[in-house]
Amino acid sequence: MRNEYLPHPAIIESIQRESFDTKTFKLVFKDKALAESFNYKPGQFVQVSLLGVGESPISITSSPSDKGFLELTIRAVGKLTRAIHQLKQGDKIYIRGPYGNSFPVDEVAGKDLYFIAGGIGLPPLRSVIKSVFVRRGDFGKIKILYGAKTPNELCFKEELKVWKQIDNIEVLLTVDEPDDRWQENVGVVTTLWGKTDMVSPNGVAYICGPPIMIKFVIEKLLTSGFRDEDIYITLERYMKCGIGKCGHCNIAGMFVCIDGPVFTYSQLKKFPDKEKAMA
Repeated sequence: MRNEYLPHPAIIESIQRESFDTKTFKLVFKDKALAESFNYKPGQFVQVSLLGVGESPISITSSPSDKGFLELTIRAVGKLTRAIHQLKQGDKIYIRGPYGNSFPVDEVAGKDLYFIAGGIGLPPLRSVIKSVFVRRGDFGKIKILYGAKTPNELCFKEELKVWKQIDNIEVLLTVDEPDDRWQENVGVVTTLWGKTDMVSPNGVAYICGPPIMIKFVIEKLLTSGFRDEDIYITLERYMKCGIGKCGHCNIAGMFVCIDGPVFTYSQLKKFPDKEKAMA
């Protein structure tokens, strides 16, 4: 019988620095049988731990179509994540999961897809974006709107350049504080509405970013004609167990770790305090 609390060792195969405080870790499980059987869906998370330091939920950044490895994009903001940032290639880290629900992919075939991210919000969306790219012909328009405070804080800088070259993919970038080399948009991510057509009767939106960004993006999507049930948001909470036992992530009788972390806006509206839920 599987022990949900038992983490599995993984080896850091490579590390990519994304910004001054964010790195992407490519991991390979030591157990080859586990590596072959480890299946996940875009939007799910894993519990990441270091012995003697702690454990924390981290969104999976890679796509299920990426076989043989797992990628996690981690920002150094606390004791555990700062310790992880000190690790080197070949070091060991511990993983359990995957947990939570996922972003829809099969269910939105034939629809236009809009991905809207702010700051560290792109890594959780990267999993579903890459999943969609593998099946590009199954979807309508695909637009990616991504904003950060400064150009240096954008994640996946080289990958974004590649995405821009893909046929029928529109990638719009913006920053609050440009440097001398920045040649793209300036302003918060909602200012990108003036740069492209965001009206779609057949559109589905995926959002991840700071709570204040999510709030205003939802408002813009609603005025663009998006239905509540076609707006997907991923919520962040301190999920200590990951399996709905500890109660830390309880919101309105639901657990973010098992009922989320992906919610539709129609679900969010039913929460007693939806503003607090997004905070």
